[in-house]
Amino acid sequence: MAALAEFRKASLRRELESIVGASAVLTDPDELLAYESDGLTMLRALADFVVFPTSAEHVSAVVRLANREGVPFVARGAGTGLSGGCLPAEGGIVVSLMRMNRVLEVDYENQIAVVEPGLVNLHLSWAVGRRGYYYAPDPSSQQACTVGGNIANNSGGPHTLKYGVTTNHVLGLEVVMPDGEIVWLGGRTRASAGYDLVGVFVGSEGTFGVATKIVVRILKKPQAVKTVLAVFDEIDQASAAVSAIIARGLVPAAVEMIDQLTIQAVEDAFDCGYPRDAAAALLVELDGLTVGMEAQAERIVQACRDSGAREVRTARDEAERQLLWKGRKSAFGAYGRISPAYMVMDGVIPRTKLPYVLRRVNDIVAAHGLRVGNVFHAGDGNLHPNILYDPRRAGEEARVLAAGAAIMRLCAEVGGSISGEHGIGLEKADFMPFIFSPDDLALMQRLKNAFNSSGLCNPGKIFPTSKSCAEVGPAAYRPHAIEEKGLAQRF
Repeated sequence: MAALAEFRKASLRRELESIVGASAVLTDPDELLAYESDGLTMLRALADFVVFPTSAEHVSAVVRLANREGVPFVARGAGTGLSGGCLPAEGGIVVSLMRMNRVLEVDYENQIAVVEPGLVNLHLSWAVGRRGYYYAPDPSSQQACTVGGNIANNSGGPHTLKYGVTTNHVLGLEVVMPDGEIVWLGGRTRASAGYDLVGVFVGSEGTFGVATKIVVRILKKPQAVKTVLAVFDEIDQASAAVSAIIARGLVPAAVEMIDQLTIQAVEDAFDCGYPRDAAAALLVELDGLTVGMEAQAERIVQACRDSGAREVRTARDEAERQLLWKGRKSAFGAYGRISPAYMVMDGVIPRTKLPYVLRRVNDIVAAHGLRVGNVFHAGDGNLHPNILYDPRRAGEEARVLAAGAAIMRLCAEVGGSISGEHGIGLEKADFMPFIFSPDDLALMQRLKNAFNSSGLCNPGKIFPTSKSCAEVGPAAYRPHAIEEKGLAQRF
């Protein structure tokens, strides 16, 4: 059986090489290790092959081969995801899109661009920036994450409060369907006839097919930008300030919160100017027309002061503004100075529940003998608790997972969601019953089957494996133990 498996793998490799070229197929175990996880390193799975197509035709041919042989496949961008969404959970083929990274067209008059899925998010803004435009969705990993990966998870970012998430900026998609057919969804305009299949595809986490071209909106850069830093001695005060700002009828471009542990990590790493003794800080950004900007900024400053801010200051120039944002967007990396590892959570709650939920998050993590750093999109209630741990300590990883499960249940109990932008993937599949009924899940499964009837396209993701909500808990996670279902078990 093993000899037959090796023979079959060799045969499949030759066919893959005939499609994408010998230098674009990996099978060496040491090379495959680089693709065994995404940003959530607790979950790992090895592929049998990693291939690097450079066209939709390449992707289609690989997918058709996979279907013919009954081999699962999954698309992958930069691997910055945080839910295990691009892992080859059942072995098979990883389709890396990193060589499909071009800006194919920019139509400034109609404010659209056509790009390939492997294009790094920030590189699109660089490409159109010299003409005064930019691409609005800005995940904190935008210096590395790809537009295709953002499509998969419907990613957001700090400026989601005003500009929305990825789906609000995608007009059309060229897609290789799970059977290998190449189709177009949507088009080049905001209005299109028929069902909103672009809206269905964006956020489907790679289970409905592989996007190979993407038509996105680009925006004119705002005339003016103001960034306000508000410093608080209590987290509850900072939480109250968020609601106070929105209650005044203001819609900032961003409202980000950073707690004390995170501030100290950021200051150790980058010296960005956050007060190290603050319990929390809010980073509030306004953008838009120059006229009226000062008046809006004054109202935000007053809202923060009314909520108990001990200090409120506005960035004096672009350099200070960029430094403050560097602290926010580099916070995850800064945790490396205070902990060997961390697990990033992703949940959504009503803004008015922020004080209660943050207290409960801190209590939950402390009860498990761990520390947590909070840095998140406070304006739209998208939480990112970062549970710090040391994987070398026996039992610590299990406590992290138990705390994470409790936090997800808490978000659901207050009327929120178990994901704001990181997706469900493998990480939270067994938590879906927290927010969806069996009928809801059955309907979603029917939709998935309409696109992906064979189940070969990114299998094992999103849908729960537990029999009931009561069974969902830490065991739902499978760190370092995803069942290996490689070709040796198929042939």
